[in-house]
Amino acid sequence: MSLVPLKDDLPSFLYQYLPAAAAGNASQKPFVTLTYAQSLDSRISKGKGLRTTISHPETKTMTHYLRYKHDAIMIGCGTALADDPGLNCKWAPAGKTSSTSSSPRPVIIDPQGKWDFEGSKMQQLFREDAGKPPVIVVRDLGSILKRHPDATYVSAPSSPAGRFDWLTLMLLLKSEFGFESIMVEGGALVINQLLSRPDVVDSLIVTVGAKYLGSEGVEVSPPVGEVNLRNVQWWRGTVDTVMGAKLDSR
Repeated sequence: MSLVPLKDDLPSFLYQYLPAAAAGNASQKPFVTLTYAQSLDSRISKGKGLRTTISHPETKTMTHYLRYKHDAIMIGCGTALADDPGLNCKWAPAGKTSSTSSSPRPVIIDPQGKWDFEGSKMQQLFREDAGKPPVIVVRDLGSILKRHPDATYVSAPSSPAGRFDWLTLMLLLKSEFGFESIMVEGGALVINQLLSRPDVVDSLIVTVGAKYLGSEGVEVSPPVGEVNLRNVQWWRGTVDTVMGAKLDSR
């Protein structure tokens, strides 16, 4: 996939929502950006397990620009299984070419070890020196019978329902792997949990595509109810609109 050029006004719009804006702030936690694309009816796919195109090509380029600005990129195993994403970065500044070093390292949230690096797009890119091998977060290392030698597995404490403590997990990822910034791309379960965690999420960047996906689509809607935002700004593209914001901790 080739990228269309990045819109000239996007970097300045995005700056306050990116890790560079927080440089110098001492924190044990990595800078966490929660970002995703949704339809006008708050759906991120047409249905569970269905890969769905929502974004215009210019906001797809923005996504790769965001990847360039982060050390790691996180998704849940459901998204990994449904989309088989590469999660590398294809954008580079003018005069440079994209490389493995400029791609974020994938982090897969996979409590029960359902996803396999073997045969995935990520493995293909890793073999081609076009992407990095993943960190796979599981609930219990002892229960993972099949481990790929090129992937790194780490266990994190979770609730009886299998949900990780997000703040503890982010602290672990920074201390174990040196991630200063993490971009979270989905899927719905991860997004919905993190939308109610202003103690974990530093910025929110949402692309709104000009389409409806219908009642069968996978919805983004925080289970805790109302979530308020602050520092809200909007960018208008050819078709899509992008919202940048911070989660309100009040």
